[in-house]
Amino acid sequence: MRKAGGWWRRKSTPAKVETYTRWSFHSFAVIEVLALAPTAGTVGSRMGVWLMLMVCVHAVVCGLTVSRALDWVRGRREQPVRLLWTLGAVSAATAVTSLVISGHGPGGDDVDSAAGGVFGVVLTYGAGVIALGVRSRRRVFATVGGFAAGAALVGFPLGVPALAALVSGVAVLFGGGFVAFAAAFSVWLLKAVYELDEARESRARLAVAEERLRFGRDLHDVMGRNLAVIALKSELAVQLARRGRPEAEEQMVEVQRIAQESQREVRDVVRGYREADLGVELTGAQGVLEAAGIRCEVSGEAAGLPVDVQSALGWVVREATTNVLRHGDAGRCAVDVRVTRECVVLKVENDGVAAPSGPGGSGLAGLRERLAAVDGTLEAGPVGDGVFRVVASVPLRVSEVMA
Repeated sequence: MRKAGGWWRRKSTPAKVETYTRWSFHSFAVIEVLALAPTAGTVGSRMGVWLMLMVCVHAVVCGLTVSRALDWVRGRREQPVRLLWTLGAVSAATAVTSLVISGHGPGGDDVDSAAGGVFGVVLTYGAGVIALGVRSRRRVFATVGGFAAGAALVGFPLGVPALAALVSGVAVLFGGGFVAFAAAFSVWLLKAVYELDEARESRARLAVAEERLRFGRDLHDVMGRNLAVIALKSELAVQLARRGRPEAEEQMVEVQRIAQESQREVRDVVRGYREADLGVELTGAQGVLEAAGIRCEVSGEAAGLPVDVQSALGWVVREATTNVLRHGDAGRCAVDVRVTRECVVLKVENDGVAAPSGPGGSGLAGLRERLAAVDGTLEAGPVGDGVFRVVASVPLRVSEVMA
């Protein structure tokens, strides 16, 4: 059975911000309905039911507009222009209906207060939600200003006093402006979070690409000159052999020697990557993670360990660093090396794990095989709320630890 809230922890940070933004505006629609529900009993049975029905329709259109507008902001669909106009029309119709009820419906201060509440809330929330679906600040200001001007002018044909109409317009201007500002800020924050997440992924990919380029340069430096010499001497040997010259055999012996030397040099290059120095790997991991926007803390001392132990633990650091970059949404990673008289323990711990991990993939299985070659063990798994830990332990003999 999944733990409560697991669906939230599995989301990335941008997805969490998007979900929070959506449901914040959806909750405004629910609050609108709940706050204006007493209107039905105050206004009267039939007129109150119709007005409440219009408020519910307005809330539903607002919620649908929020979803479509945020999808448009994320580039998942086209701008919901028709829906924006529909919301504006529903807002205007609901507001005018509330004014008609106030002027021509049942008398009483309670009815006027209830109708005025519907008038102000509907226009304020409608203007703010429409601001989610427009791009430029000029259009946002025009939307809020248009709603405020409409709130002030619509009352004159219905007999609303000039002062009351002016107060309504000012109230809608400030209320709608506040909601529109919140909408614009939410859109800006959502875009910024997604852009930062994409930038972090780009930095991680660049770090990997730089490592591949370095490996390619090393191979080019080793093989480029030797292959050119082999090609030249082989061509020379062919020409000498066609002329029956005994020097052709000497040239082919030289080609064989250069080829064997190239083999040794390639093995040295590959060995430099497969038998890594633990200190170099720790420094490289810290640089790659910090380049990807993940705060990395390295503690402990790796000097003086046997070469095979450093190679095995270096691979643990590489694989753990790769997992931090590729999985979850880490913001912090801690690497600790502890050497005692009996063993050396490497611990890598990071946050931002989206979901509890299974038994592990081929990467962890390969690490266990490497550690088994030096009688080491590996433990990996979640240890807390969104925290993942990898612990590698390798036994030592005192004579193995170099001074």
